[in-house]
Amino acid sequence: MTIPELFLEEFDVEMPSTRKLLERVPEASFTWKPHEKSMTLGRLASHIADLPARCTTIITTDELVRQPRFTPWAASSTADLLQHFDAATTEARAALAGLREDQLSVVWTLKMGDRTLASVPRAMALRRVFMDHIIHHRAQLGVFLRLLDVPIPGMYGASADDQR
Repeated sequence: MTIPELFLEEFDVEMPSTRKLLERVPEASFTWKPHEKSMTLGRLASHIADLPARCTTIITTDELVRQPRFTPWAASSTADLLQHFDAATTEARAALAGLREDQLSVVWTLKMGDRTLASVPRAMALRRVFMDHIIHHRAQLGVFLRLLDVPIPGMYGASADDQR
């Protein structure tokens, strides 16, 4: 199995799990946050829903430049979250399906204005800037939902809520 095939296999496991969690986000709580330093629930969920677009960008470009006053995408409802996630996931999967082994060592760069935040081989960018990133925030979202007493679906098997 090639590395691009492994990325695609992992993608096909992680994205449905991510969607299951996004389905549970109560839009009535979009402005809630567990701590003054935390993102709001809506901002966190929107970021997660948008992250598959980062996968597409990593595969189809050599550089992403964000301006310091960049405004991130924000969902207006849970349905909007899911629609955006589904569209971004479809595009990302198509990009991954076309990824070739020789593209993995090409350096990909992330900048904020003129400042370079990361400049790594595309394979590392896919791992860290996309996959690890979405899994990290998905876990964070699970904590937010738990604090709101929203039942958590299992990610890698049954959750405590599935045991009821």
